[in-house]
Amino acid sequence: MKLQIVPARQGVVWFQQGVRTFMKQPLAFTGLFFMFMAAISLLSLLPVIGTPIALALLPAATLGLMAATEIADKGQFPMPQVLIAGFRAGKERLQSMVVLGVLYAVGFILLMGISATIDGGQFARVYLLGGELTPEVVLQGDFQTAALVAMVLYLPLSLLFWHAPALVHWHGISPVKSLFFSAVACLRNFWAFTVFGMVWMAAFLGVATGVAIVVSLLGNVELINAILFPVGLAMAAMFFTSFYFTYRDCFDTPTEETP
Repeated sequence: MKLQIVPARQGVVWFQQGVRTFMKQPLAFTGLFFMFMAAISLLSLLPVIGTPIALALLPAATLGLMAATEIADKGQFPMPQVLIAGFRAGKERLQSMVVLGVLYAVGFILLMGISATIDGGQFARVYLLGGELTPEVVLQGDFQTAALVAMVLYLPLSLLFWHAPALVHWHGISPVKSLFFSAVACLRNFWAFTVFGMVWMAAFLGVATGVAIVVSLLGNVELINAILFPVGLAMAAMFFTSFYFTYRDCFDTPTEETP
């Protein structure tokens, strides 16, 4: 396996590849992403253990969407079972994926714990437990600072786990090494990932603005949620679809067949 350095403009290419692949199977990808979100949401409702389990499953779920992208990129239809591809690649890789999930859950809960020292855990409760989010809460200085700290701390966590599930699943690399290689790949391609993030941010803001304009022209504010939910779901699915192409270009090695 060889780490690759790609030009900054590749960030735009990753965006285009994600959108183009999504458009090959829009219903499949939207359905897979909805299933992924529904499962995570239902697990989060379980008392005490629900949220940690849901967090621990996120790396495997991300891998499932990447595997679906690989299948669609080959012109095939990704079936629902692809979402659990990370748990169907043999005992050793199953164990590695579980370890990776536990590490992610611990890391995420830790960063939320750090943010809780700033605002007494208000932001963490809203984010993890679905606490009430009112304008008064959002305008509190401590809440805003805690949210900012959590976002800053999440950046290195996301770099560690960006490619790690794919490296564990397709290449049998140990969880700790996969985290190291993932972070190195992201840092070596800093400008490409910066462009990638900026393009996606612009896309999300552009779509949200477009929906708001359409709703205002129709003169029915109640339509905004009815339109924004499916559109947002499709956009999020496109975003996760593009993950596979960042991985494929950063690691110059062919992947194995997805189970």
